[in-house]
Amino acid sequence: MRVTDGTNLDTRPAPDGQGQVLIAVASLLGCGTLLALSTNLAKVANGFGIEPLPFLTWSLAGATLLLSTVALFRGQRPVINRRSIEYYVLAGFLSVAGANLIFFNAVPRVGVSFVVLTISLPPVLTYIAALLMRMESFCSWRAAGVVLTLCGTSVLIAGQWTAPGIDRFWIGLTLLGPVLLAAGNIYRTVRWPPGASAESLAPGMLFGATALLVIAALVMPVWSLDVPTSSTQALSLIVVQVVIFAGQFLLLFILQKSGGPVFLSLTGAVAAVIGVPIAMIVLKESLLPALLPGAALIGAGIINMVIGIRSCSPKIVKCSVHRV
Repeated sequence: MRVTDGTNLDTRPAPDGQGQVLIAVASLLGCGTLLALSTNLAKVANGFGIEPLPFLTWSLAGATLLLSTVALFRGQRPVINRRSIEYYVLAGFLSVAGANLIFFNAVPRVGVSFVVLTISLPPVLTYIAALLMRMESFCSWRAAGVVLTLCGTSVLIAGQWTAPGIDRFWIGLTLLGPVLLAAGNIYRTVRWPPGASAESLAPGMLFGATALLVIAALVMPVWSLDVPTSSTQALSLIVVQVVIFAGQFLLLFILQKSGGPVFLSLTGAVAAVIGVPIAMIVLKESLLPALLPGAALIGAGIINMVIGIRSCSPKIVKCSVHRV
């Protein structure tokens, strides 16, 4: 039995308040950009005949290997015990496997633009949950940001719902993805293993997600992990997605630690602002109904949340002693 007392094993000096804000904002922009690229790449992969499950699974497997190598090189070996395994599996399902499997399957059916815009929904769910769990104190700036983001996304969803020829089943199923993401934001904060660094947790979470997807493919005979290995383009897309996933989820944990779960949940809003123009310009997707007013409200929400992280003093959640 190993006793962990919650002491951070990372001996590097913590950044000051200003430095932490800069780290949080930079991580938010970087993570959101990579998320936007990842979602667009899922549609490109579908065009090359790669099914969503194998594309997601093998990309996560490669990202796991890449981040594990980086973590070991930096002396941040992932902790393996009952507590950390629980964390890897549940965080992997909520934040990676479950949500991304929905999004990657929804992309060819409802479009990249709609998917990345729905990913901007988690702030309102995360903020409400954080308030109820007393992880956050009320902040008018953050509350306003959440409301604006929710209003902007609602406008876009309403426009898409009434569009002719749209698959409403997949619209509804796509909306389950943000619920999983919001639950993952809260879970990763509450159950962050004591003393673990972001560099050690990211590969563990990706390994948990990969293992769940492989098990799902073995249990469901209709699902396959086969990819067209004869296609150079298909293999190249997986390699690119590996690098994107590795950067995205490493930044996710850095953002989690520096900005908290509510600020973290704005990653989807950043992805929406960046991902929609890419989908329309590069992938030639049609203009979504009510795009301009929806995007404007989402952008205003991001600005309010950035102001909020500077103006409001977040409530710190102290971890108790855990025996694992």
